[in-house]
Amino acid sequence: MTQHAARAEGSALDREHALMAWLRARGRVAVGFSGGVDSAYLACVAVEALGAEGVLAIIGRSASYPAEQWATARRVADDFGVPVLEIDTDELHDPRYAANPVNRCYFCKTELWTRLLPEAHARGFDMVVDGTNADDRGDYRPGAQAGREHDVHSPLAELGFTKTDIRERSRARGIPTWQQPSSPCLSSRLPYGTAVTVERLRQVEVAEAQLRKLGVAGDLRVRHHGDTARVELSARELARWLAPDGEAAVRDAVRAAGFAEVVIDPRGYRSGSLNVLAGVGLRGPGAASAPPVAGAAVPRD
Repeated sequence: MTQHAARAEGSALDREHALMAWLRARGRVAVGFSGGVDSAYLACVAVEALGAEGVLAIIGRSASYPAEQWATARRVADDFGVPVLEIDTDELHDPRYAANPVNRCYFCKTELWTRLLPEAHARGFDMVVDGTNADDRGDYRPGAQAGREHDVHSPLAELGFTKTDIRERSRARGIPTWQQPSSPCLSSRLPYGTAVTVERLRQVEVAEAQLRKLGVAGDLRVRHHGDTARVELSARELARWLAPDGEAAVRDAVRAAGFAEVVIDPRGYRSGSLNVLAGVGLRGPGAASAPPVAGAAVPRD
């Protein structure tokens, strides 16, 4: 191990020790648990710090929650002894959410915490935490406001954990999500202003599942632009799937999900690319009036 790697390891490990102390000072915690990299790590550390009796990981299930991620959440919970409670959320029936404004996530998280907190409190868990990390605070995340309004704490962010730290410590602990690509809710694939419907979410989910079966690895997004699907792939995957045979296979797989046209974005995967298209980016809540761009900037064949 190089000196630089050793320093980084020590820094992440120091933060983990601080996290263990933070959790022990609270005694019992309920974790908003999606099965993503951050919440999986937080839940596993919480079980070590507090014991299974001191932790409750709560999964909110809805049409916007990918089935593959639910399976990952359950697998991690089973392997690491994390107690789980599943609840149903119904954000799609909130017209403010379904309209898909730039602050859509605020309404989603409001629905989640409104349902999750009473379940946690009824079971004796007064402290509720989520997996927000320090990197998240540099992006436009309206869902974080809902967490603050419901007194949900974010210890990973408070203690300075970056995504790299979390992946590093997850790998050291053998948590399989350490190398899992980020996977936000399926609604994030729809441009702002395009109504969120069960049918559109299912179309995206099926398309991405087909691409995974095809062998697409790394970060992947199928962005829904009406009849057109814009496929974003990681930089490592682009050359392979932009080759004629690969591109044809991608088109066939995504068309099978019901899209008439399929384009592979030559710029590759970009986290928050819909924010960029909508003019939100890092400008924060003041950009909420940015116009929707349902079909803007879609590459053509």
